[in-house]
Amino acid sequence: MKQDFYPAVKSRRGRKAGAITLLLVLAVSFVSCRSKERVTLSFLNPEWSQPDEAPRAQEVTERFTKQTNVGVRYLPVPENSSGQLEISRRLLHEHSSAPDVLAIDVIWPGAIADDLVDLRPYLADEIAALDPKLVAAFTVNGRVVAIPYHAHIGTLEYRIDLLHKYGFDRPPRTWDELERMAARIQTGERAAGRKDFWGYIWQGAGGESLTCNALEWQVAEGGGQIIEPDGTISVNNPAAIRSWERARHWIGWISPPGVIAYRELDSLNLFDSGLAAFRRTWQWRYRLTHWQGPLEPSTSGFAGMPGGPGGRFGTLGGIGLAISRYSAHRQEAIALVRFLIRQELQSRDQDASATIPEHFDLPSLLEAHGRFDEPRASSVVSRPSAIAGTSYEEVTKSYSNAVHSVLTGEIPAPQAAAQLEKDLTQITGFKSGPPKERQLVSSSGTGER
Repeated sequence: MKQDFYPAVKSRRGRKAGAITLLLVLAVSFVSCRSKERVTLSFLNPEWSQPDEAPRAQEVTERFTKQTNVGVRYLPVPENSSGQLEISRRLLHEHSSAPDVLAIDVIWPGAIADDLVDLRPYLADEIAALDPKLVAAFTVNGRVVAIPYHAHIGTLEYRIDLLHKYGFDRPPRTWDELERMAARIQTGERAAGRKDFWGYIWQGAGGESLTCNALEWQVAEGGGQIIEPDGTISVNNPAAIRSWERARHWIGWISPPGVIAYRELDSLNLFDSGLAAFRRTWQWRYRLTHWQGPLEPSTSGFAGMPGGPGGRFGTLGGIGLAISRYSAHRQEAIALVRFLIRQELQSRDQDASATIPEHFDLPSLLEAHGRFDEPRASSVVSRPSAIAGTSYEEVTKSYSNAVHSVLTGEIPAPQAAAQLEKDLTQITGFKSGPPKERQLVSSSGTGER
C-alpha cells in the first residue's frame, strides 16, 4: 500500500509542479506578449478635423502603422485655435501621458515650450531640409520645440478672368494698385447688373485673423511689426495709424460693410460665390486650395500680398509637430514625426509638378509650386509670439481689439494707437519706440495694358 501510495503522491506532486510550471510559462508568455503589443500613440492634431484634411491624414498614418506596427489614435480637439491651445496647455501642465504628439500653431511655442521635447538632437537631417525661417518660428531659446509641418502664408487670391476683362495683365503689387483695380472691376460688374459685387474681401472680425491682416497692412506701410525682434513696441507711429485708416476707408467702398464681422469661411463663401474680385486668404499646406471647389479650374490666381513703402509681406502661419516631454513612447513618437515630415517633403515635390493657377510674386516659401510669371518681390512676416512668449495671447487680443475699434469707427486711429501702446507696455514690460527701418520698394504702375 505504501509502495503504491508514495508513487501516487509523487505523481500528484509532479502534476502540481507541472501545473505551476505551466502557469509560470503562460504568465511569462502573457507578459512577453503584452510587452510586444502594438504601441498606440495619441495625436492631438487640429488639422484632422478639417474636411479636406481628414481622409489624407488617416491614409498617411495607416501607412505609418503598416510600416512600424505603431498605431495612431487621434484625440478630439475644439474647433477654434484658443480652445486648441487651452486643451494642449492643460494636458501638458498636468504631465498627462497623452498626447504623445501634438500639432501646434506657429504662435504657440513661447507658451508651451517648457513641456515639449527639443527635437534638434533627434531630427537634425529633417530640420536641415526645411526653410530656416520656418524652423526659427518654432525655436525657443535655441530649442527646436516643434518641426515645421504645414506652412500657411497670407496671400492674395484674385479672379483671373476679371483682371483680363478689365484690362489688367497682372494682380496688384501695392495697396494703391489694389484700390484702383478693385474699384474699377466693382464698378463694371455692378453696371452689368451684379449689384452685390465687391472689389476686395478680407477677415475683419476681432481675433487672430484680424491680427494677421492688420500686421500685413502695418508692416507694408513701414509701421513696424507690433513688437520688434529686440522687444520694442512699435504700434504708435504715423505709418501704423495710416495703415489702419486706409483699411477703414475700404469699408463700404470696395469692401462690404459686414466685413468687420467676417471670418475665414465668410470671405471664402463670398468669393466662391463669384461676388468679389480679390480676397485675402492663406496658402494652405504647400498647396493653394479651397475646402469647396473653386469657381472654375482657371478662374482663381494667387499672388503675394500688396505692399507699400515698407515692402510686401504675407503673415506666416501654420503648424509644427511637437512631442510631449511626458510621453511614455518618445522613440515611437519621434518615428511618427520623422515619417510625417518625410511624407510631406515628398508630397511637396509632387505638388510642384502639378497643374496650378496663375501665380505672381509669391514669397520664397511657396517655391515648391515651381512656376512664377514675375520675379518674387514679397516676403514673410511673423507675428510677435516668440518675443512676447506667454504674454502673446494678451498682446494679440489687445492689438486686434484696437484695430477693430478703428475699423468700426468707435475710436480714432491715433487714439487707439496711443492706448494700445500703453496696454502692450503694461502687458509685456517692454519699452516703446520707432519701428525697425526696412528697405523701400517701388511701385511699377497698375499693370493696365
